[in-house]
Amino acid sequence: MMNNSDAASSTAVIGAVGSAEAAAPRRNSKRPKYSRFTQQELPACKPILTPRWVISAFLLVSVVFIPIGVAALFASRDVVEIVDRYDDVCVPSNSSSSKADKVQYIQSNVTKSCNITITVPKRMKSPIYIYYQLDNFYQNHRRYVKSRSDTQLRYNASADDVSACKPEDVANGNRIVPCGLIAWSLFNDTYLFTLGNNNLTVNKTGISWKSDRDHKFGKDVFPTNFQNGTLIGGGHLNPSIPLSGQEDLIVWMRTAALPTFRKLYGRIEQDLQANDVIQVTLENNYNTYSFSGKKMLVLSTTSWLGGKNDFLGIAYLTVGGLCFFLAMLFTLIYLIKPRRLGDPSYLSWNRLPGGR
Repeated sequence: MMNNSDAASSTAVIGAVGSAEAAAPRRNSKRPKYSRFTQQELPACKPILTPRWVISAFLLVSVVFIPIGVAALFASRDVVEIVDRYDDVCVPSNSSSSKADKVQYIQSNVTKSCNITITVPKRMKSPIYIYYQLDNFYQNHRRYVKSRSDTQLRYNASADDVSACKPEDVANGNRIVPCGLIAWSLFNDTYLFTLGNNNLTVNKTGISWKSDRDHKFGKDVFPTNFQNGTLIGGGHLNPSIPLSGQEDLIVWMRTAALPTFRKLYGRIEQDLQANDVIQVTLENNYNTYSFSGKKMLVLSTTSWLGGKNDFLGIAYLTVGGLCFFLAMLFTLIYLIKPRRLGDPSYLSWNRLPGGR
């Protein structure tokens, strides 16, 4: 049986523990400190989407988008574009059925001149842009994109920086400038245009981005040991012209994101009339037969919107038409079966504008 002294000591111990717990700091709460910012109670626009507001918004979008779509579609339709595939016709007749024969022909040393005829469907105002189009060519392949040296292209002192250019980094024991697979596979088909008895002059200056010429390709960097290996990939470069002046190379080095792409070849700065017949003499040098690719010659004018592209106009018309349809649908529903709106004064931000 516990005596009075033991009971007193137990009471003292319990009291000491209780006072220690009371003196200990309370555990911090995870509840954040209140502020109008953290509780998203700052003054803000909180519109109530009534039927009239929704219908008006849809009508406004349709009124803006439909005219823009019509204007973009008409601008695209005004562009005159001629696309002519020639890789399938510019091979010998005995090579037209076999892929191996086509590859053997394109890799041979024979002259690969070819003549095609283009008829102008409508009047084409200058400047008329000349593009070459390649299909099934994956310039976005990771190893292909990385096979280049930007410092070598820009600075003459970095001519030996070829570490990222393999396998086209060194040929015959000497470094290659410009190195890499992209430069090695430079497109090298050529086109000569004749109208009647006169040659059409093709202007090949200014076809690349000015920023590329000024900031990515050096004025003191010249091609060295280029296409001197055992396997020739594409075109050759003039060793007496700096890389900043090799605009065909600059255009080619800006790699495409998709396997079907066009690159600018030059400009014809002369108007062409409807039904004009243009004779094109081309050199079918570039090998697309190994990977079942296609080559096309494109002549195109431009408008204030750019080249021929119906997508933008169709997209604007689709969105505008859809908004107009929804506006009419909501109007009919609102008129036929209207619903009584609630009192906005009962909304929380109207009842408690102060926040808490």
